[in-house]
Amino acid sequence: MATSIFVNLPVQSLSRSVEFFKQLGYTFNAQFTNESGTCMVISENIYAMLLVKDFFKTFVTKEIADTSKVVGSIIALSADNRAAVDTLVDKALKAGATKTKEPTDYGFMYQRSFQDLDGHHWEIFWMDPKHVQPQP
Repeated sequence: MATSIFVNLPVQSLSRSVEFFKQLGYTFNAQFTNESGTCMVISENIYAMLLVKDFFKTFVTKEIADTSKVVGSIIALSADNRAAVDTLVDKALKAGATKTKEPTDYGFMYQRSFQDLDGHHWEIFWMDPKHVQPQP
């Protein structure tokens, strides 16, 4: 069985976050959705649990980061090519995301970033597969 990742993100408004991510093309697993949270399907083994803040607090003992002031994490997702990076980030910006910095082009890697409606930092990147060396 492949390992899956479930990134848990606190959100202010679940309905607003769902609408935002739907505009980016993501779907949601109704089996894991209620008024407290939802499971956003990013890929076959990658999911984002969007949890309203009060529910999110039941899983942690620390304060939730104020993403208007600090970055708690960077969620980096690969894309199939440069055009796919631009398409996804442009959709995010059109849906209300905030641009975080200018695109970065390293030649072998291209990336763009945005903050979603709750201030979570997303990096979308493409890396030339010929540049990645196989690991033993």
